[in-house]
Amino acid sequence: MSRITGLWPLLAVLLACCTLFDGSTAIQCYECNSHTDSRCLDDVLPNSMKTQCHDQHTLCRKIDQMIEFKVNGLPEDRRIVRSCGWDESKYKGECYDRSGFGGIQRVCSCTGDNCNGNGHHSSSLVNVLLSSVALFILTREISAF
Repeated sequence: MSRITGLWPLLAVLLACCTLFDGSTAIQCYECNSHTDSRCLDDVLPNSMKTQCHDQHTLCRKIDQMIEFKVNGLPEDRRIVRSCGWDESKYKGECYDRSGFGGIQRVCSCTGDNCNGNGHHSSSLVNVLLSSVALFILTREISAF
């Protein structure tokens, strides 16, 4: 029984680490618009595009816009806009498509720091990994008991 009691401090530290990644501070996101900076289209974004969002922001957003045909004399165009966001709708952490006159948008949101880059890793992945490690250690200690 003393071996299990000795695990509680380790589990407490792991749980504390998990709560640190749940947005207790303002989120950081990439912020750019490919219309004004073509690097926003790149697979690897520069650190200079990272920004500390304000406290009301709870997520990062990436909008991929495709203007499919000429509107008001403008040519077809594709733009990517990355920004901080605060939408608490049912799409939080997911993507959805919108369409209108002359174009379509794919709007994606995520809740981890700088997750609106390409190939992002969200804080929930960190939580899953830490929880898995804690469960593995606990299971191993209980079986040894």
